[in-house]
Amino acid sequence: MNDNKTLISVEDLKVYFRSGHDCARAVDGISFEIGQEETVCLVGESGCGKTVSALSILGLISTPPGEIAGGRILFQGKNLLEFDEKDMQKIRGNRIAMVFQEPLTSLNPVFTIEDQIGEAVRIHKNVGARELRDRCIQLLKDVGIPSPVQRLKDYPHQLSGGQRQRVMIAMALACDPDLIIADEPTTALDVTVQTQILQLLKSIQNTRSMSVLYITHDLGVVANIADRVYVMYSGIVTEQGNTAQIFHHARHPYTQGLLASLPSQSKRGKRLFSIPGTVPNPAHKPTGCPFHPRCPHAIPICGKEYPKMCDYGQSHLARCPVLFKNKKPGPKDQVFQDKKMEFNSKNEQIVLRVQNLKKYFPIRRGFFQKVAGWVKAVDDVSFEIEQGKTLGLVGESGCGKTTVARLILKLLEPDHGKIIFRGTDIGKLTEKDMKPIRKEIQIVFQDPFGSLNPRMTTGLSIEEGLRILGIKRGERRKERLETLLQMVGMSPDSADRYPHEFSGGQRQRICIARALSVDPSLVVCDEPISALDVSIQAQIINLLKDLQDRLGLSYLFISHDLNVVSYLCSTISVMYKGQIMESAPAEELFENPCHPYTLSLLSSIPVGEKHFVRCWKAAKK
Repeated sequence: MNDNKTLISVEDLKVYFRSGHDCARAVDGISFEIGQEETVCLVGESGCGKTVSALSILGLISTPPGEIAGGRILFQGKNLLEFDEKDMQKIRGNRIAMVFQEPLTSLNPVFTIEDQIGEAVRIHKNVGARELRDRCIQLLKDVGIPSPVQRLKDYPHQLSGGQRQRVMIAMALACDPDLIIADEPTTALDVTVQTQILQLLKSIQNTRSMSVLYITHDLGVVANIADRVYVMYSGIVTEQGNTAQIFHHARHPYTQGLLASLPSQSKRGKRLFSIPGTVPNPAHKPTGCPFHPRCPHAIPICGKEYPKMCDYGQSHLARCPVLFKNKKPGPKDQVFQDKKMEFNSKNEQIVLRVQNLKKYFPIRRGFFQKVAGWVKAVDDVSFEIEQGKTLGLVGESGCGKTTVARLILKLLEPDHGKIIFRGTDIGKLTEKDMKPIRKEIQIVFQDPFGSLNPRMTTGLSIEEGLRILGIKRGERRKERLETLLQMVGMSPDSADRYPHEFSGGQRQRICIARALSVDPSLVVCDEPISALDVSIQAQIINLLKDLQDRLGLSYLFISHDLNVVSYLCSTISVMYKGQIMESAPAEELFENPCHPYTLSLLSSIPVGEKHFVRCWKAAKK
């Protein structure tokens, strides 16, 4: 704990959810503290209990089925768990506010921005209409929204993703809270907007002397903003310490595994480490240490005795007595050493050539919808993809990456230019002529849950392409289905289950199997891992690379995560406002970027030596 006075202290908090005879122990005895003007990060995979812990602080656990089974939440010395609903209403949005992960679903679509920002002020402060309006304008200015007066009457759908998140922050700031809880506020944002939001939160924290509880699974964000870190797993804290201790002297195998899973340019040619298995079902946790089924250091006693916290000094604690005995392993422990991965560099045949591609969308105004201008979504784009290679297409949201993908798949017609696939200009083909080409070009979408039909079993979803294209029938199709599932690391009995029965990583594996079902030679990957935890990301990246080496696949990999692109792609093209600003081999682009926009993107990467240097300097003070 730092020298600041403690603002909030969570002590042995337990939150359970009951369903029939099952009891899901979502939070199982977590303890942490946040000092005044301090940023504390809760880190862990999905399902570890991070969000449930935050909702408990605000008294937002639905009862039933949820219940606070034990513990205390002391806010400025008062136990919030003893407050009734009327008292908690005075705390929520006033003393403690929350910024949620997905602003589009968190904002009410039928109310204006002014109504939603002003709601908390109307409830908690005695202000007139003019003062309330002025307050809303000032808040929009504080969070960097341009033309704040004009934006007051806008609705959420009229704003970009970054602007909606800024509005969410303005709502949280409306009553000058002492604590802001930020639950994955940058997960769905591109790297430059993410950097802007993080800088905004830090700036506001400094000017308003607030504390921040930041919930994330992105270790790059943690390195950038955290004063102290609590690593959560299966409802408990497995390790805690300051940022330097966690990143440079990680003492719990789970923390070490998360750090080893991070992709980067330095790991090119090596297989990413991924933590085997998944977070256990909170209703059926293993005995002893909950991490022991996935732990490379596990010994028999780990499955019998619940581990106690081990003190490494200077408030650095880890719940692993096995590693405490030698105190030597860190994130580069031998167990997590990367294996060499061979990158295909033999075949230089061009699979796809895009030449001077353009796609403009009209801006229509007035009663007669006259064309008042054009949105140049794709403006003279050219690139090539070689057989067995990966081209990374990077840039901010809205720069035209997905439009390029839709043009390649002929889901949109180009206004100008050529798309040549294996010597054939697909722009000249009829829909009938495109049928054999569609077999060769497949896509993996960003959101696996949204791209799978919830009423179709996994087997039917994967077989859909085979049915439409008339490929394989009867037993041959069933054999193909089993082969595909095994190829992506899933059991054949998964074919009879529905999408909601799988984790995010498993659903994305199903989407990859569906794309591979018709034996494509080119797969378009549109942000396929952006919504996944870091350890699951590593599994999917390794899977994509394994399939490429095994099947000779070519990838167009669309992403805003430069760490992933630098690791996976042989060539990178940087897009901005519909144009390619720079294109170069991955190593050359990272070592010697030429365009100012590329430099700005690289400077926005949250994980890097500059952040570790900051941690070291902070640790020496």
